[in-house]
Amino acid sequence: MPNRLAHANSPYLLQHADNPVDWYPWGDEAFEAARREDKPIFLSIGYATCHWCHVMEHESFEDEEVARLLNEAFVCVKVDREERPDVDGVYMDVCQALTGHGGWPLTILMTPEGRPFFAATYIPRESRRGRPGLLDLVPRIRQLWQEERARLLADADEIARALQRQHAEDVGETAPGEAVLTEQHLERAFVQLRTRYDAEYGGFGDAPKFPTPHTLLFLLRYWRRSGDGQALGMVEKTLRAMRRGGLWDHVNFGFHRYSTDRRWLLPHFEKMLYDQALLALAYTEAHRATGDPFYRHVAEKTLAYVARDLTGPEGAFFSAEDADSLDRHGREEEGAFYTWTEADLRTAVGDADFPFARAVFGTAPEGNVEDEATGERTGQNVLHNPEPLLDLADRFGMGEGALREKIEHLRERLVAARDERPRPRLDDKVLTDWNGLMIAALARAARAFGDRRHAEAAARAADFLLQTMRTADGGLLHRYRAGEAAVPGFLDDYAFLAWGLHELYHALFDERYLEAALALHRETERRFADPDGGGFFFTEAEGEPLLFRRKDRYDGALPSGNAVAALNGLRLGRVTGDRAMEDRAERALSAPEVAAYPGAYTYHMVALDYAIGPGQEVVVAGERGAPDTEAMTDRLGRIYAPNAVFLLRAPGTGAAPVTALAPFTEAQVAAGGRATAYVCERYTCKAPTTDPEQAVRFLQGHGA
Repeated sequence: MPNRLAHANSPYLLQHADNPVDWYPWGDEAFEAARREDKPIFLSIGYATCHWCHVMEHESFEDEEVARLLNEAFVCVKVDREERPDVDGVYMDVCQALTGHGGWPLTILMTPEGRPFFAATYIPRESRRGRPGLLDLVPRIRQLWQEERARLLADADEIARALQRQHAEDVGETAPGEAVLTEQHLERAFVQLRTRYDAEYGGFGDAPKFPTPHTLLFLLRYWRRSGDGQALGMVEKTLRAMRRGGLWDHVNFGFHRYSTDRRWLLPHFEKMLYDQALLALAYTEAHRATGDPFYRHVAEKTLAYVARDLTGPEGAFFSAEDADSLDRHGREEEGAFYTWTEADLRTAVGDADFPFARAVFGTAPEGNVEDEATGERTGQNVLHNPEPLLDLADRFGMGEGALREKIEHLRERLVAARDERPRPRLDDKVLTDWNGLMIAALARAARAFGDRRHAEAAARAADFLLQTMRTADGGLLHRYRAGEAAVPGFLDDYAFLAWGLHELYHALFDERYLEAALALHRETERRFADPDGGGFFFTEAEGEPLLFRRKDRYDGALPSGNAVAALNGLRLGRVTGDRAMEDRAERALSAPEVAAYPGAYTYHMVALDYAIGPGQEVVVAGERGAPDTEAMTDRLGRIYAPNAVFLLRAPGTGAAPVTALAPFTEAQVAAGGRATAYVCERYTCKAPTTDPEQAVRFLQGHGA
C-alpha cells in the first residue's frame, strides 16, 4: 500500500510513496505523531535526481527488514531539499557541524521537538568498512532512546544551543557600516582564486571539480577592471575545458552537474536547470568580452537543450533530469543514457565513420568509466573531445568547416541511436528561484546575440511566474507542479526572480518587467532584511519556526541570495535614481566573513565591483520599435559593459511610462526625432549622440 507520500506533489517524495517505510511529509502531523508515540524522528532529505539518494532507497527504504526496524523505532519523515531549502539548510548546517562534511542523502536523527542528536549522509543497509549500516544502527539508537534517553536529550539540547549560539554570533556580529569592502578585496579574491586555479586543466581545486560559473563572472569583471590577462586566461581555459570534457553532453547539449575527476572527463550525470542558466550566462559574457564565436555557440546550444528538454507547456522551466536511467539489461544505472561502448558507437555511425568518430569523441575498447567497486574499466565511454578540432582537421586532411559539418552528421546519428534508449526521469517541478536564473540567462543572451527568440522564451516564463506564483500580499510562492503553486517563497526566489525580470526589461524594454523587479526587491527588503546585523535572512520572520533563522552569504552551487539581492538593490537604485536603495544595498554587502576570505564569495565580489564602479547609466530616447531605436539598443546590447544599466525613454505627449519609474529621464528626449543615447558615468553625462558607434565609445570610456 502507498504510504502518506502518495498525496505529495514533489517528484522526490512520490518516488518514495511505495516504500514499506511509513513515511510522513514534513509537517505538524509528523511531529505530533512522534510526541504521541514517544519516538524520535528519522529525517531523510534528498532530491529527485540524486544518485546516492536512489541507491539508499533501493538498498534500504525498499527493503522490508530495514523498513520494519525504522517503523518500530522512529517516526520517519521525508523532505525534498529543493522544495524545502529552509529545512535542508538548517539540518545541513547540523550535519557539517557534527561530522565536518555534508551532502545528500542527508540523514538526521532528532527529538520530537526537532533537536538533532545524530547526523550522517548516505548510510548503507549493512555495516561495511567501519561505516555503520541501518541494520545495526537503528536497533542501537532504539535501545539508547529506551535506556539512555536522558543522555540523548542532553546531547540534543547542547547541540541545539551550540548551533543557535554560533548562528546568533554569525548573523549579529556586524553592524551596518562595519567590515566595509573595498577595491582591495577584489584583488584579494583574485589572488585567492589564482592559488586554487588548476593551470593544467582549468577550473579550481582538485576532484571533484564544480563549474562555479559565478566565479568566472567575477574574473571577467576583474580582468575588465585591472587589465590582468591572467584573469581572462583562467576564464577562457576553464570554459573551453568544460566544453571539451565529459561535463558537456556532446550528443544533445547541456551540462552535467560536476566532474568527478580533475580533467572534466567523468561527470556526475544529472542535469540541473540552474547549471544551464549560470553556465549560459558565463559563456554569453565571455563572448561579449572577447568576441569569440565559440562561446556564443556553447551558450546557444545550452539554451537549445533547455528549450527542448526542460521547458513546460506554460513556458516555465523544469528543474532537472536524473543521473540514473535503465541500461540495456533493464537495471537502473548512473549514466546509462549517456555512455557508449565502442560497439554502440560503431553501430550508430557505421563502419566507415567509426575510426573518425572514436578519434573525435575519445573512446577506447576498455572504456573510460571505472566500476565503483572494483576500479576496473567497464567498456563504457563518456564522449569528450580529447584533441582540439584544428589538430583533428590537420590529422584527417580536412578544412575546419568540413570537419565541423562531418561532426554534426555524426552527432545526428548519435541522437537517433540514443533516442532508442530509456530516458532519465524528468523532475518536472517549477522552482521560482531557478526559473529566475534561467530568465536572466535568456534575456542576457537575447541582448548579446541580437536574438529576440530568447527574450520571448524568457517573457513566457516570467509571465507565468508573475501570474501563478504571486500571493495576494505581493509575495512569492516557491514551487509549482501539476497545477498546484505552494510553499512560501524564500530569499532566493525573490532575489533571483527580480534579477531575471530586470534583465528581461533590458532585453525588451517593457516597463512591466522593470516595475515588477522593483516591487520584488522592495518585498525582499521588507521581508528578509536584517536591519541590525546587515544582509538578508533566508526565510521571513513570520515563516515556519526552525532551529534557527539562517543567513547564508556563501556561494555554493548557486550564487548566494544575499549577494544577488545586494546587486539588485545597487542596479535598481541606479536605474531609477533611488540613492537610498543603493545605500541600503551597499550596507548589505558588509560582512566580516566576506572580508576575511573574499575568494569564497565571488558573487559578493561581482556586486562589490558594481558598487565601486565606475558604472554607466544609459538612456536611449527614441520611438519604440523604430529602426533607428532598434539599431541603437541592439548595438549597445552587444557590448561587454557589465556595470551599465539601460532605460528606453519613448517619446510622446505626457509622461512616458518609464518616467514614472525613473523620473530623471523626463528631460532626456530624442534629438531631432532620431534615437538618441544619453551615457552618464559618475553622475556626469556625455553629450547626447544619435550615432550608435559614438554611444559605444562613450560606454567603453572613450570620448567626451
